Amino acid sequence: MKMNGARIMLECLKKEGVDTIFGYPGGTVINIYDELFSFKEIRHILPRHEQAGTHAADGYARATGRVGVCLATSGPGATNTITGIATAYMDSIPMVIITGQVPTPLIGNDAFQEVDIIGITRPCTKHSFLVRDVKDLAMIMKKAFYIARSGRPGPVLVDLPKDVQMAQTEFIYPETVEIRSYKPNLEGHPRQVEKAMAMALDARRPVMYVGGGAVLGNASDELTTLARKLTIPVTTTLMGLGAFPENDIHSLGMLGMHGAYCANMAMTNSDLIIAVGARFDDRVTGKLGTFAPHAKIIHIDVDPTSIKKNVRVDLPIVGDVKDVLTKMIKQADKLKDKVAEFKAALAPWHEDIAGWKEKHPIGYKESSTIIKPQFVIQKLRELSDEDAIISTDVGQHQMWTAQFFQFNKPRTLLTSGGLGTMGFGLPSAMGAQAAFPDRQVITICGDGGVQMNIQEMATLVQNRLPVKIVILNNNFLGMVRQWQELFFDKRYSSTCMELPIDFVKLADAYGAKGFSTAKPSDVEKIIKQGFEEKGPVIMEFKIAREEKVLPMVPAGAALNEMVLNA
Repeated sequence: MKMNGARIMLECLKKEGVDTIFGYPGGTVINIYDELFSFKEIRHILPRHEQAGTHAADGYARATGRVGVCLATSGPGATNTITGIATAYMDSIPMVIITGQVPTPLIGNDAFQEVDIIGITRPCTKHSFLVRDVKDLAMIMKKAFYIARSGRPGPVLVDLPKDVQMAQTEFIYPETVEIRSYKPNLEGHPRQVEKAMAMALDARRPVMYVGGGAVLGNASDELTTLARKLTIPVTTTLMGLGAFPENDIHSLGMLGMHGAYCANMAMTNSDLIIAVGARFDDRVTGKLGTFAPHAKIIHIDVDPTSIKKNVRVDLPIVGDVKDVLTKMIKQADKLKDKVAEFKAALAPWHEDIAGWKEKHPIGYKESSTIIKPQFVIQKLRELSDEDAIISTDVGQHQMWTAQFFQFNKPRTLLTSGGLGTMGFGLPSAMGAQAAFPDRQVITICGDGGVQMNIQEMATLVQNRLPVKIVILNNNFLGMVRQWQELFFDKRYSSTCMELPIDFVKLADAYGAKGFSTAKPSDVEKIIKQGFEEKGPVIMEFKIAREEKVLPMVPAGAALNEMVLNA
């Protein structure tokens, strides 16, 4: 049966199991939208900005583990997706971005709304395709989804010229895909796994350092099983939160610039680090020359380019983390006697860690007169559902959420880690809520970041997506202000957001509910009221204006050189 390219594209999405796309129409994708009008198998959600649509597809992907899909027209529509694409690329999120393009004869002629989106996105996608012949479209779509979800996941862009959308051909969707130059290695080498277990059982101060790869690789169960079997302490990055339950006795919480004292001290004093799906980001390592000076390092990652990129590695294992951890568990089971001796020998190490936890726990000074942001986060944790999905924007509130909202399940925290994208929180929550209409979805934002995509309130209301929006309002760009306070003699240059925004009226203008308070005694009541509402809600808490995120490792300092009080 012959179909035009626009219809073929939608049929390809259907074949890949796509049920929701986030898109914004325009001249070069009008043919796709014409086909979409009668194509009922896929739900289309119209955001109010292409960046938000891209973040929504990202949030959908993070929450579900499936490939998120967004659609934009050419020119400014395509360029508006760039921040969202780069956000997904930095955090290894599987996405397919479809952009319209001017007709192929006009490419390179500076036609109306023409832009070289392939060239622009080449540095921030796993791959970008320009479809020049409708006969190639089905195979290109098959390749795009395969590349996006396999190996180290990431975004893939498909640029679809208008004439290709209109051209017709027979639709045959390929059952398999073969890309000669792209063959990710998923199976960890058994000999390397044996060496890793031998190194682990020789250690006396081991730490498992876990990144977002454990979440993306659906390896939370295997990670938890291995850590408990060996009683090895576990610390996670921001992206790894939820991969290991934080209510477990062996959890050290998050490490790094705003990590827990016990986590940073454990890393500094360890003799073995087992890195699982982590890339030794600068926010984690602090000053590289002083990072884990006594430790041997085992690095497990599906992406070989991540291994040895930032730190020396004693034992690399390239493979899917779920596969490697499963093999390590089996190896541990074979060595039960050695495992028993190993666990007994860890007693002094556990005592050291318990001492660090007791000496400097994550905490804050409570107040009965002004709302402390940490208190709001704790109340949200106390009153929210156990499987609630939390998204955040970027800034102080992001770190307070990481520190005080205990994450015990994977894919329950959606946050921009690598790129640090303000404006991410609200639309990513929108995508998660679209994926899970019956689950509680909460986005925690600052007054700065939430305004970057506040227009998506309209999308939430129109699509009956009951996202709960928590705004910690200090009338500052808080994280930059904190640096200005600590390192620039309180010269608050362009970080003071003095214009008062009435977020309750703003919510009402969009047809949603809004609540606001500056009283600590009202925090619990407002959260309960917000949670009881069936639609989207804004809950604004006017917090202590100069509250800081602590601990903090200053730029250029070692992990154990934390600012604990200031």
